[in-house]
Amino acid sequence: MLPLPAHRSALRRRVDRWAESPRAADVVAALSAFGLMLLDVPGLAREDNSLTGATAALALAAGAATLVLRRKAPWVPFLVAFGLLGWLHELTMIQFALYSLGRFRGRRIAVLATALYVGTACAYYEMPGWPGPHGENLSDFLGLVVPIGVLAAGVGIAAHRHDLVRALETQRREAAARQAVQEERISVGRDVHDLVGRELTVLAVRAEVLAVRARGEAHRKDFEELADTARRAHHMLNETVVRRGDGAAATPGLEGLTALAEESERMGSPVHLVVAEEAKALSPLRQTAVHRVVQECLTNAAKHAPGLPVGVTIELDGPSLRVEVRNPLAPAPPHRAPVSTGTGLFSMDERVTSMGGTLHARPEHGAYVVTATLPSGLPR
Repeated sequence: MLPLPAHRSALRRRVDRWAESPRAADVVAALSAFGLMLLDVPGLAREDNSLTGATAALALAAGAATLVLRRKAPWVPFLVAFGLLGWLHELTMIQFALYSLGRFRGRRIAVLATALYVGTACAYYEMPGWPGPHGENLSDFLGLVVPIGVLAAGVGIAAHRHDLVRALETQRREAAARQAVQEERISVGRDVHDLVGRELTVLAVRAEVLAVRARGEAHRKDFEELADTARRAHHMLNETVVRRGDGAAATPGLEGLTALAEESERMGSPVHLVVAEEAKALSPLRQTAVHRVVQECLTNAAKHAPGLPVGVTIELDGPSLRVEVRNPLAPAPPHRAPVSTGTGLFSMDERVTSMGGTLHARPEHGAYVVTATLPSGLPR
């Protein structure tokens, strides 16, 4: 297949975005209402001598066009539907209007609008020309009018509740993602505290030793100031970053990957681990990031593709560190749905991004591939 030109590709993306927008759904609703009402045009032209087929179609088109306002102003198509109901005895428009009120304004408004519709229809019934087409008596007439209104409003109310549930679910996922990002930031901060804090302590001690050795020399004061600066930096780090608990485990690095692979194999997913020798020279902070990414990927593989092999490759590509975790896609969903918060990718992405890197996760040639690329920090 030949690639589309850039301008056609951009146009197609715009069309796709518009097709997924609420405005597109409103236009489809208006066209649907108009299409259904067109079926009544011959009868409308016969019943109302002032209309022809063309003018009846124009009147119905104008009425249906108001449905594009059904989200912001659903009362507009509702009132227009009343006009069509009294003038042309057209019931199609009122169904769309009541549905729109139920969906976009909720149950109370829908119930009120339905009651208003039934009352108005009963008043129309008493007008000359109404009983004939719709029933010989009021009971027959209401048997047609009431179910139409109640059903349309009821479906709209059900859609409104569904929209609320979906919105709440979206908010829950977003809140969980934000929480995961926050927790990952705290974790990164704690790693910084453990690793950088130790180096600052060593720096302060060595500066003090040098100050003692340089007693009586011109540079003694400089060494003392350097030691004092290192102590202040360590103190500021302690104040800024939440400390780990007394029983916290040491920050893991590349040496902990073997244990992760063994744990994964015990769960039934064999791991082929390849770590470039040069990667062992990475800073402890970068090693921790690699460990966390691999840990999350192995956990996800065990959840979504249990029993399938996993390949882990850690290599240096010029100035960049590249971590790739690849596992085959499961031929069928797991027997039991995996327990997941859905925030693992957010956590990995936050950790990698905080170090100036990028993370990509996608299906690729029958496998699920997670690739993290970040600066190695090693001299070229």
